Amino acid sequence: MGELVQIFHAFKIGSPGWLFMWLLLVAAVFVVALAVERTYFIGIRSNMNADKFMKDIRQMVSKGQYKEAVQVCEKLKDKALPYVIGTGLRVLDSEGEVDFRTVQNAVDEGTLEIIPKLQQRTGWLATLGNVATLLGLMGTIYGLILAFSSVSAPGVDAAEKSRLLAAGISTAMNTTLVGLSIAIPAVLVYTYIHNKTMGIIDEIDEHTVKLINLITGNK
Repeated sequence: MGELVQIFHAFKIGSPGWLFMWLLLVAAVFVVALAVERTYFIGIRSNMNADKFMKDIRQMVSKGQYKEAVQVCEKLKDKALPYVIGTGLRVLDSEGEVDFRTVQNAVDEGTLEIIPKLQQRTGWLATLGNVATLLGLMGTIYGLILAFSSVSAPGVDAAEKSRLLAAGISTAMNTTLVGLSIAIPAVLVYTYIHNKTMGIIDEIDEHTVKLINLITGNK
């Protein structure tokens, strides 16, 4: 408990290394905000049971129920896969018989629209994790400089030197701990979101190819 109080005191303006602590706090705020937004968008909003959805869509397409299939996609257009599938089905519904290239172009257009939305801002989590690590390292070096300077300071009694030495080492350890406490969760969340995003993109690629083959009769 005393260690946590000491860390909180390190944020007090005027304390050794307070600037690094506040910079780390700013990085932590951005990490939390990005993690919440990206986790919601990728893990909740864009995630779905793709196999069940596509099973229903394929059944409708096989029966020629293109309008009904488009309506299902419209209801789920906030999710990545239905949005892309819907772009191809709308072409089919409006033009009737279409060739392979027409459907492929429509699906590719939808894919190019949705993938940047899936990937946007995710890379900043990894960047902020690296920045937090480096800020912690800078604080560590700064604290060690303070510690070594206190030892060699002329005209300072032993008690004061001990106090300054302890303050320098404390600054070094606090910034290191806070920096790693931000960086490790940031990297873990980035890895989770990145893998989830790539899984959604793979599902889009897989199911759009299968749907195009079904529509155009290319087995």
